[in-house]
Amino acid sequence: MSREDILAAALKLIGPHRSVSTLSLREVAREAGIAPNSFYRQFRDMDELAVALIDLAGRSLRHIIGEARQRVAGGKRSVIRSSVEAFMEQLRADDKLLHVLLREGTVGSDAFKQAVDRELQFFEEELRLDLIRLARLDHATLHEPALAAKAITRLVFAVGATAMDLPPEKDPELVEELSTMVRMIVTGARALPPER
Repeated sequence: MSREDILAAALKLIGPHRSVSTLSLREVAREAGIAPNSFYRQFRDMDELAVALIDLAGRSLRHIIGEARQRVAGGKRSVIRSSVEAFMEQLRADDKLLHVLLREGTVGSDAFKQAVDRELQFFEEELRLDLIRLARLDHATLHEPALAAKAITRLVFAVGATAMDLPPEKDPELVEELSTMVRMIVTGARALPPER
């Protein structure tokens, strides 16, 4: 039994109304088809399992968003809209990885919250670099790129946390609203004059 098998078992148990923090070690072991003692060969405790899930979720989502940005690079599609669509598709994906990031940042232990915050900072740094690159391509200046990236990341994750509890039929409307809000932040960051 590998770490991946235990992570997959935990993912099967969580969902829109169930966070990692509510899982018991026995539940996860039963879902994985192992004895509770076997769990300890891979993880120290449930906190370590949750942090591993958060890290996995962050890596997975960064990869998916990165692919969405690559698909539109050089094309006419909006990077913002494509990234928001990829985020919403991942929200509805069967693997529930995004649910881990969205839930554990608000209901988990301090270790969970720190792991989620670390993942958000990774997103923010990648987005900061993207915003700078796109501004250069458009010959635009960008006021406080790190702050703009943080505003966008926190906004997208807040909307995502709300969207988890909404029916998927609302997704097109949410994608439209969220894309517009992100464009507003980018436009504002490009329009703001540097402070004296």
